[in-house]
Amino acid sequence: MVVGASAAGLTAAEALRRAGHDGPLTLIGDEPHAPYDRPPLSQQILSGAWPAGRLPLRRDEDLDALDLDLRLGTAATGLDLAGRAVRLADGSRVPYDGLIVATGVRPRRLPGEGAHVLRTVDDALALRDVLTPGTRLVVVGAGFLGAEVAAVARGRGARVTLLEPSPVPLAHAVGAEVGAMLSRVHLAHGVELRTSVTVTEVTEDGVRLAGGEVVEADEILVAIGSLPNTGWLADSGLTLGDGVVCDEYCEAAPGVYAAGDVARWYHPLFGTSMRIEHRTNAAEQGMAAARNLLAEPEARTPFAPVPYFWSDQYGLRIQAYGHLRGHDEVAVVDGDMAERRFVAAYRRGGRLTGALAVGMPPGTVRAWRKAVADGTPWYETVGNGAAAPGGPGDHHGRRTARARR
Repeated sequence: MVVGASAAGLTAAEALRRAGHDGPLTLIGDEPHAPYDRPPLSQQILSGAWPAGRLPLRRDEDLDALDLDLRLGTAATGLDLAGRAVRLADGSRVPYDGLIVATGVRPRRLPGEGAHVLRTVDDALALRDVLTPGTRLVVVGAGFLGAEVAAVARGRGARVTLLEPSPVPLAHAVGAEVGAMLSRVHLAHGVELRTSVTVTEVTEDGVRLAGGEVVEADEILVAIGSLPNTGWLADSGLTLGDGVVCDEYCEAAPGVYAAGDVARWYHPLFGTSMRIEHRTNAAEQGMAAARNLLAEPEARTPFAPVPYFWSDQYGLRIQAYGHLRGHDEVAVVDGDMAERRFVAAYRRGGRLTGALAVGMPPGTVRAWRKAVADGTPWYETVGNGAAAPGGPGDHHGRRTARARR
């Protein structure tokens, strides 16, 4: 059984079939829609570039070929580990021999009524309908989701105010210099960006700040992060802690694995537990969990990917490989941040842990993936003040910027 008709859940189901499981296979999803892609929601769907019909991850005939017991529009409400069964909202109890949890996340919300969130296709369509020229949109949270929506809304002619509690948006994730550069891009496109402000509630007229000020708005998007969908597992006996806690094989308990946004697993490459909310990771982890579920214990493989994510804002492509959070240092190793075309390398301890590119060809940052996977020492990445314009190991260029966190 796979609980969660998501990208992770679907790829897990497909991997189970490819690996030879020819018995019953149940896929449960709380939305009425067949599995669909989520990254386009904040960009192509919200902008109107795509119809919702382009979102499904597979054609109907491809789903049929999997021979699934597909139960959509029905949420899982409980897990009986000892009895190996999942309880559903319709009152049924479905037994399993092996289980993969892929229930994803839900948006954090603020007190008050009337604000939009953006997680489902229905959320995206509802927000798109009100983003008309002149609409006053307040976006609470300047993370990647909030920033993408702000960019699309400006493209649709809305007047956008972006509110962020940190002094520099995304500094915790990509570093202060990169965060400041992205902030300047929004300002250049007419977004009113206010940092170091805390929103306490949604009101009839807009949002209220901690000091009592009300920022007026016609529409509000709350983009302040997500919570793992683990409520249905509260009494299951699984270890929960900002997700379903797993080992390096994605195993949470005997016969139970987790994948995608809901999974917190030990990553052996970086030596830490992490939970990643990126599309690429969801698909890769779904396949890994499925293979390990079917494998003999000694044949299992640790899930140790080099994480990848991307974001598009105002036609500017942002791409990154590795684990950027918790970095100790950032160095621009190719290009020029002032020109919004550069590669930045990230250090934690004495090794390279990530690389981020803005406005560069895809192959530019892809060349750094192996260096991250190999745990390349930092001095080999940047040397004594040298850059690596051709990728790690090429020290003939000049480092253009350096920032300590």
